[in-house]
Amino acid sequence: MLKLSVLTLCTATALACAALLSATAQKPMPRKANPVPPRVFLFNARELARLRADSPNDPSRQKVLRAVTAAADRAMKEGPFAVTQKVVTPPSGNKHDYMSQAPYFWPNPNKPNGLPYIRHDGRHNPEIRKITDHDEFGQMGHDARTLALAYYLTGNAAYAERAALLLRTWFLDPATRMNPNLEFAQGIPGINTGRGTGVLESRFLTDVPDACGLLAGSQAWTAIDQRGIEGWFTQYLHWITTSDHGKAEAAARNNHGSWYDVQIADFALFLGDRALAAEVVERAKTRRIAIQIEPDGREPLELARTNAWGYSNFNLEALSQLATLGDEVGVDLWNFETSDGRSIRSVVNFLLPYAAGEKKWDYPQIGGFRADAMLPALERAAKAYRDPNYAALARKLGAERENVDTLILSEE
Repeated sequence: MLKLSVLTLCTATALACAALLSATAQKPMPRKANPVPPRVFLFNARELARLRADSPNDPSRQKVLRAVTAAADRAMKEGPFAVTQKVVTPPSGNKHDYMSQAPYFWPNPNKPNGLPYIRHDGRHNPEIRKITDHDEFGQMGHDARTLALAYYLTGNAAYAERAALLLRTWFLDPATRMNPNLEFAQGIPGINTGRGTGVLESRFLTDVPDACGLLAGSQAWTAIDQRGIEGWFTQYLHWITTSDHGKAEAAARNNHGSWYDVQIADFALFLGDRALAAEVVERAKTRRIAIQIEPDGREPLELARTNAWGYSNFNLEALSQLATLGDEVGVDLWNFETSDGRSIRSVVNFLLPYAAGEKKWDYPQIGGFRADAMLPALERAAKAYRDPNYAALARKLGAERENVDTLILSEE
């Protein structure tokens, strides 16, 4: 299943803007000439520190603040979320276990009871919404990170308090916490109660380390909270690297394998295991790039899907995030290239003319073609390669899909 779409900005009314500016002014964030960058891994820490230190009248800072606070104000009204809120009980009998249903599997019309379900790639079965863990998992991480970012940039303690509530409810509160495993993710009725591909859903967890880093120093997020969530991630990292489901996902040759690597590298960095993170990124050169990508930039396993454009960009997004994590540990994935030209940049160059409207996409895409599916990876690529053509297209694609991540990645 493709990642939840990034938060789109709404046009604020004059009254709302005035109230927002007033609230921010009441609790200003002290400016520092050389602030220490926050401990984040997928956000640009130096850029965030610069934005925090900039003059309140700086246009780029104002633009980001408007986006961030508007998103955070919406997040203030959402949640808290918990796996224990679902009405369906996992096979374990324990609602603290995460549970979801495979999205592309439907009842078999040739069977009286519809079992076993059969696969229709790219077609989402609406039944999956009956189990709320998947959507709430993603929303929890996204909202916590958005609120933490708003706190970091504005100093408004209310944002930190709400972010802390979301994190404690999902990970720490004994009454609501999620058990650190995905044993029952993407189960297929009539076939299994969970499978390796379900591990893809914990990619939502990569929002959490950045949220914690942005909350550091706030009264709302204590040292006990930090130790508690690090303990949870330690258990989850053990599960994902030793369980049968985790091992199956590690062996996946398509986007699932790429997102697995993103998770391991991100969680390892969060827990201070830089050696593991570096090992994962280094191994991706031969285990991901060399086998997923053709010399001309095509990704055959993604092009074989019924939503080939979406999945091609989905895998590129994973590789671009992995390259960003590689920057943290001194492994250059951006500029790695096999002897016959397989590289992240070759994928960018293959997809670019389609996103720019210069070529028509002639592979399957039953979900409809959206050029801005390339935006998340293209923003990172524009930064990494300092390519003005990438940056220009990213600005064009982002004009109607302006979001918090895009704004921060695009600032110089």
